[in-house]
Amino acid sequence: MQTPVYLDNNSTTPVDPRVLSAMQPLFETQFGNPASTTHRHGWYVEELVSLAREQVAELLNSKPEEIIFTSGATESNNLALFGICRALLKHNTDKPPRVISASTEHRAVLDPLDKLREEGVQVEILSPGRTGRIDPDSLKKALEQKADLVSLMLGNNEIGVINNIPALSAVCKQQDVLLHCDATQAVGKIAVDVSALGVDLLSLSGHKVYGPKGIGALFVRGGPSGLPIEPIIYGGGHERGLRSGTLNSPAIIGFGKACEVAAGELERDSKRLGLLASKLLGLLRDSLSGIHLNGDEECRLPGNLNLRIDDVSNAALLGKLSTHLSLSATSACSSGHGKGSHVLKALGLSTSEQNTSIRIGIGRFNTEEEIAFAANKISQTVKELRQS
Repeated sequence: MQTPVYLDNNSTTPVDPRVLSAMQPLFETQFGNPASTTHRHGWYVEELVSLAREQVAELLNSKPEEIIFTSGATESNNLALFGICRALLKHNTDKPPRVISASTEHRAVLDPLDKLREEGVQVEILSPGRTGRIDPDSLKKALEQKADLVSLMLGNNEIGVINNIPALSAVCKQQDVLLHCDATQAVGKIAVDVSALGVDLLSLSGHKVYGPKGIGALFVRGGPSGLPIEPIIYGGGHERGLRSGTLNSPAIIGFGKACEVAAGELERDSKRLGLLASKLLGLLRDSLSGIHLNGDEECRLPGNLNLRIDDVSNAALLGKLSTHLSLSATSACSSGHGKGSHVLKALGLSTSEQNTSIRIGIGRFNTEEEIAFAANKISQTVKELRQS
């Protein structure tokens, strides 16, 4: 068994060997630009890109023409939020757009919303309460004042809690409001069907589903002509005019393959991850007191454990475990700024509770042996820290 054991799969996942194999020819013999329409090198890669678009669409139960490739979920979120709001600002100058979101969203949603405020967009942020889930009734109340766009995630990147997007979507539809959903953490772990969810826009990323980094997609219902959405990158009119720039063909093909693998193994992977997470939580609770699960205990992504461990600083714990386990205390995007987790704060956890919380992300390639090893190392280290 290799150490440190990687248990930070919510941050990023290793590339599946099948994905790497699919990508390899794009760096060697199949290197053409898919936008080159006058020769075979371009034609062949264009066919591969089309196949990848179909593979992503199949995983989401969407149409291929509704898939816009981006550099990742952060860009997809920006495109959805800026694209819709700027289109509304452009065509409705008499009244600024109003957007509703939640305090537990990823910074890739919250930061663009802060910027949109500066551009005149009205933004309301909902609080989820201790469970981390947004209540449809709270959204319904917020929509008593007309809104244009709601942005709510499917599965939370820190606490793994799953929002009831179909119920939230129904509320939006009653008021004729567009719904954007950041499904980055959920894709590949649970079924993500855009029709069943009832969303108008949905963001996802390759590196969270055992694909390469630097690639993602935005689902746009009906395609770019189906919604009022403006591009945020100009220069060539690629991706049906919504996202200019030479396509990252190797990453797109890898992303497509990762989605194909995820679709074929979703049920098995989801069940296995849930069992491994339950085993780890059970082992820790058997050997330690004061173990608490942050967020809703039932409606959560398989493989995610966000644990609060009484009387133990997460900084001290992670520091001592770093040679044995790769874990985190918050999202990778937030870990460097030293401000802690805005998600845990939004749940109402005290500073002390936040500072005793760690995030464990179990993935496709983790083994039972690694889970037993992790439980043992965490237990030993917690006991040592509590005695010191």
